[in-house]
Amino acid sequence: MTGRILCARDAAVATVTLANPAKLNAIDSAMWRSLATVVADLSGDATVRCVVLRGEGAQAFAAGGDIEEFPTVRDTLDRAMAYHVQAGAALRAIFDCRHPTVALIEGACIGGGLEIAAQCDLRICGQSSRFGVPVGRLGFPMYPGEMEALLHLVGPSTVLEILLEGRILDAQEALTKGLVTRVVEDPAVADEAYACAKRICAGAPLVASWHKQWVRRLQHDVPLTEDELRASFAFLETEDYREGLRAFIEKRKPQFVGR
Repeated sequence: MTGRILCARDAAVATVTLANPAKLNAIDSAMWRSLATVVADLSGDATVRCVVLRGEGAQAFAAGGDIEEFPTVRDTLDRAMAYHVQAGAALRAIFDCRHPTVALIEGACIGGGLEIAAQCDLRICGQSSRFGVPVGRLGFPMYPGEMEALLHLVGPSTVLEILLEGRILDAQEALTKGLVTRVVEDPAVADEAYACAKRICAGAPLVASWHKQWVRRLQHDVPLTEDELRASFAFLETEDYREGLRAFIEKRKPQFVGR
């Protein structure tokens, strides 16, 4: 029986759930395909303002790829390449999502689960969460295309430490190394993640998208062009900018519409 990717909405917050609880939410090939489609659809939905990704239950965010299917889905070069193209499409969909993404992490966040979390903008976990990529013990390396986000997140030294030792990190060490954004008591993880999502939703959605865009652009060691600098003032023509100013002057909460 394959796992599933579930999607639910609560106002402007969408929740995407990795659901394969019998295998600690291990991600099979069908789940990778579905994850790419679900996140891409949410990215195109202007009524969404934040996407929360989580695992089903409290035991795991995701314990990696479903290794039991590897002998059939990664047994040849062509099939292995096709498998990782699917996984890469899902990871890219999360990275490219125009809405802010929050990983709600409970329990194990291992291998492919950590790859998914690394693509999110924010990662909030419980104190008992644990992190790692022990693929060296299974005889295969992390696929280079899937290593990229982790490398950008924590740098080469930490990536090599995680991969070469195959050690499982606890939440506090993960926080120290920059793998997660915030650690809270286990019972408070969901409340904190959704409180974070609501704070994001309270801001102007166009501004959130622009902040994601500029943070990524500024990581490239290439000076901004004059056109890019001028483009950063596109907010001047938006309804949300005018509404934000009016609301501040009138001492009320702004009602942003994403235009």
